[in-house]
Amino acid sequence: MSAPTEHRPLHGKVALVTGASRGIGKAIAVRLAASGAKLACIATEAERARETASLCSALTEGAQAYGCEVGDTKKVAELVEQVQKELGGLDILVNNAGITRDQLLMRMSEDDFDRVIAVNLKGAWNFLKAASRPLMKSKGRVINISSVVGVMGNAGQANYAASKAGLIGLTKAVAKELAGRGVCVNVVAPGFVTTDMTAALDEAARSKLVESIPLGRLGGPEDIAAAVEFLAGPGGAYITGQTLVVDGGMCI
Repeated sequence: MSAPTEHRPLHGKVALVTGASRGIGKAIAVRLAASGAKLACIATEAERARETASLCSALTEGAQAYGCEVGDTKKVAELVEQVQKELGGLDILVNNAGITRDQLLMRMSEDDFDRVIAVNLKGAWNFLKAASRPLMKSKGRVINISSVVGVMGNAGQANYAASKAGLIGLTKAVAKELAGRGVCVNVVAPGFVTTDMTAALDEAARSKLVESIPLGRLGGPEDIAAAVEFLAGPGGAYITGQTLVVDGGMCI
């Protein structure tokens, strides 16, 4: 049974979350739904986001799964229009979609660099551009999901680090452009989180990673989702252009 409206601060809001099929994106979508928002759950193919949309539907009054290649400017614009028509507007945009193509710089192919930038950085730009007018109308929120790798770098991830650092710069610029229209634009930069990628690490690599985290554990997708919920809700009303690092203390 849904919580009373007074305990659901995002009741009546419409949130669009990219990369919503698993991991951090799935946790964010479910968290926002539990807070009362209607959800547009985006994945490369709609079928991949249906499980998330189903979980959200049990928590809120509306949730839909959509398929879109985030690097395609025209398709993103069409999708944003569709979401507004079907869910009744747009109040919250979470740019979470991201991929990795890890390799040392000397061995990294041009295609691996371009593909990561196209999804992780241009994809966010595409949604920001398409959603800017409805977000100005609703005085909405944008939360871009970067990474500690975009803050501190990481060997073998020149493409990923560039894309995630670029998101921080993009956020600051757009925050200045949209602040006058009441739109808050921020970044959440996760540290190392328990996802499919970290699950593939062997025990030695995982132990070494945990040793680098002052809190002594990997984060969970829910840790990131909680930060996004805060920035999307009443507590984020006077915060814009900022990077909230959720990393267990790695960047201290």
